[in-house]
Amino acid sequence: MRAADTNVLLRAFVRDDPRQAPLADAFISDGAWVSHVVLAEVAWVLESAYQREPSQIAQMIEQILGHERLAVEDPAVVSVALERFCGHPKVEFADFLILECARKAGHLPLGTFDKKLSGVEGTERL
Repeated sequence: MRAADTNVLLRAFVRDDPRQAPLADAFISDGAWVSHVVLAEVAWVLESAYQREPSQIAQMIEQILGHERLAVEDPAVVSVALERFCGHPKVEFADFLILECARKAGHLPLGTFDKKLSGVEGTERL
């Protein structure tokens, strides 16, 4: 299976480039793998470049998770990270993804200097 980069997913889901969107659709039509890194980048780009709200970011991550042609890396971890993100929208999705990967691997607490993240169970503020 091929893997999709951040910009491929953004073109396919945001539909902001009429020339590239159909190319992105065609690429993922045969199936594509989506890494945690790509999901973290998607969330970051949606917030920083597109000024999307946390609920809109969550909606797009849900669409990616539920897409019939996309295979997301460790979807159970992503689902938990997404659920926690929805409950704490002031903390970035990528931070929850990092935390849930660490939790699954048995490597808690997650040390952080991030004030917002450090209030979440499983972290330790340094």
